[in-house]
Amino acid sequence: MYAGGPINAFFRPSLHVAEGVATVRMPIRPDLHHAAHAAHGAVYFKMLDDAAFFAAQSLVDDVFVLTATFTVYLLAPVAAGEMVSTGTVVHQSKRLFLAESIVEVDGKVVARGNGTFMRGTTRLDDRVGYRPEGAG
Repeated sequence: MYAGGPINAFFRPSLHVAEGVATVRMPIRPDLHHAAHAAHGAVYFKMLDDAAFFAAQSLVDDVFVLTATFTVYLLAPVAAGEMVSTGTVVHQSKRLFLAESIVEVDGKVVARGNGTFMRGTTRLDDRVGYRPEGAG
């Protein structure tokens, strides 16, 4: 489902998901830079939101979850290397999930984020590219 998202053809990230946790990895390329030759804030947001989103989504197997709010804290510029974002669910109720995420480059935290996610109505099925773990 993640790899099939059209936006990921441009960003080319990789994703690993476990229960309540997700990790996104992406090398920083010059075409992801702003005019001052460092990664654009949109890259940070995508990394943070994707990791937190899939941490929450890992706990829901029937419908998409939706990002309701997301706060980003940009801590340091990144011009090269691999960004690694880890998201973790820190609270959940029947409909609402709170997840936090960080982005690291070479072990240094360069961004933090947190968001709220809600159960949506779009079914997780093959029409959206969803395949449960273990499915071919």
